[in-house]
Amino acid sequence: MQDTNFEVKPDWVEAVSSFGPGTPSQEVGLSVRSPLGAPGRTVLQLGVWRLFDIAMASAILLFILPFFLVLALFLYVSDHGPLFYGHKRVGYRGRFFRCLKFRTMHVNGDAILKHHLATNIDARREWDETRKLRNDPRITTVGAILRKFSLDELPQLFNVIAGDMSIVGPRPVVLSEVERYGHCFEYYCKVRPGLTGIWQTSGRSDVSFRARVEMDLDYVLQKGIVFDLWLMAKTVPVLAFARGAY
Repeated sequence: MQDTNFEVKPDWVEAVSSFGPGTPSQEVGLSVRSPLGAPGRTVLQLGVWRLFDIAMASAILLFILPFFLVLALFLYVSDHGPLFYGHKRVGYRGRFFRCLKFRTMHVNGDAILKHHLATNIDARREWDETRKLRNDPRITTVGAILRKFSLDELPQLFNVIAGDMSIVGPRPVVLSEVERYGHCFEYYCKVRPGLTGIWQTSGRSDVSFRARVEMDLDYVLQKGIVFDLWLMAKTVPVLAFARGAY
């Protein structure tokens, strides 16, 4: 069992004061602010966030459509296997969905990974810590290039339009990672997972899984259009320089 006890962030806490029956003087205490605030605020903002996602995803798809088609053709020529891969992830409100990607791994990737982890102690330790491998034997030569610049994730724009994901949000998790979130998983489920987000712009695969969970909590607390736009702007240089991608 992983350690799932996380510290309360200073930004989550605010001072409160009150007068109560039989209380002659003012009492001061601390209140931990719930991520996403009050339920009314969440309901009010959901529609705006959803329209923002649809508009942004549609605009990006129209802009990159020629490049998208050329990339798909290049993948087909280099590897006649399936172009896309839909990986089962846990999303908004704990619902499962197929997270779309350009296929970057060999078709028997699961068997390759199982054998690699069983025969390589260092790889097993790295996988247990981050759920990632710097030298992943499953990845094809072309797939490595796509992953370096996160081009393999472009099909997730269709997930955004379908309502499975948002442009900005936590990194989508697989079922085996849910236990590692502990009680924090309920907060992850309050928003749609994102194409980009704090984790994706703050080191990505170079950060520990624990740090990733804390980043997801920070995002849920701060979520808003302005914050999302700021994270989208941060994404551009991260992708350009392929920081933390493998």
